[in-house]
Amino acid sequence: MRKTLTLWMSLLLLAGTATAQKSSITLHFEGLPEEGRPVLNIVAGENLKPIDTLQNTSGTKTTQKIPLDIKEPTLYILTTTLQSGAMLHFMIEPGDKVQADVAYVEQENNQSQFKITSCKGSKNMEVYRQFNDIIMGATNPTTQALVPGQVEQLLKDNSDVLVSAFLVTYFERQFEQYATLYMAVRDGLIKKYPNDPFVAHIDSRLKGLLLPGMDAPDIAMKDKDGVVRRLSDLRGKVVLVDFWASWCGPCRRENPNVVNIYKQYHDQGLEIYSVSLDKQRDAWLKAIKDDGLLWPNHVSDLNGWTSSGGKTYGIMSIPATVLIDREGKIIARNLRGIELENAIAKALGN
Repeated sequence: MRKTLTLWMSLLLLAGTATAQKSSITLHFEGLPEEGRPVLNIVAGENLKPIDTLQNTSGTKTTQKIPLDIKEPTLYILTTTLQSGAMLHFMIEPGDKVQADVAYVEQENNQSQFKITSCKGSKNMEVYRQFNDIIMGATNPTTQALVPGQVEQLLKDNSDVLVSAFLVTYFERQFEQYATLYMAVRDGLIKKYPNDPFVAHIDSRLKGLLLPGMDAPDIAMKDKDGVVRRLSDLRGKVVLVDFWASWCGPCRRENPNVVNIYKQYHDQGLEIYSVSLDKQRDAWLKAIKDDGLLWPNHVSDLNGWTSSGGKTYGIMSIPATVLIDREGKIIARNLRGIELENAIAKALGN
């Protein structure tokens, strides 16, 4: 959960033309280790920028009030000076005066969490508290399996609350599966918050929505020899479009599986069209050689995350795949393992 949400904290924009309003966050802590101090941060680019390191003067219990002057809704992140992984998010709108009781909960493997036991002064924080309860309550495989459904229902019920535009990124890796939820949140917020970065992100994702059954957009990019290779030139074949990069560890670990799939199904009509999100040509070519990626359709414009092919397909994380049938229509996205093999076999008529 933490990984998914923090990935999108870099969307936060702090600039605005409205008049700053006085807001505040008052935190009542319990259970803090005496050697640790909570830290309130805002996002600076892709990094957290501490704005206030709170004094833990009374050991296990302490209260801190942080005054804030903000012009636009702003996301704050509470961390700690300890390397415990504890983190909370506060969506504060101008004029909000939030009060929250926060417990520091020790967990195994030197990892701990903050838990909001109560809060008032903000609908955003009440929704976030319920989200926090869902996550903290998932302590075993049975309760963990219930989390996606519980989070989905929470966001449906509060689609007009701004923090939902942030929390919906919990489903970012299953975007297509939860596209209707994204739509509900976007539609509930876009009129009131047209310039909010999280709302804008959702709107942008939905504009580039590509679902099974839709025509696969074409990609035209140069290969290592400068020859333009078009995805549409492979029409008539079943095509696995593979988005990857030499610097992506999970991509490199997945490459042997992609090679095995190519060897198994190429003679039956499968082609692989690999789009690299590299910036360094030498690293890209070396990875192709080292990993034995023996198919010819390797393309890249060496623009990293701004790759034209990646933008066409709305790629926000890698590895990512799109399976296309012989007629050029999308079959599925981001399949792995036996599910991918079964889909390929079915598309080939096996």
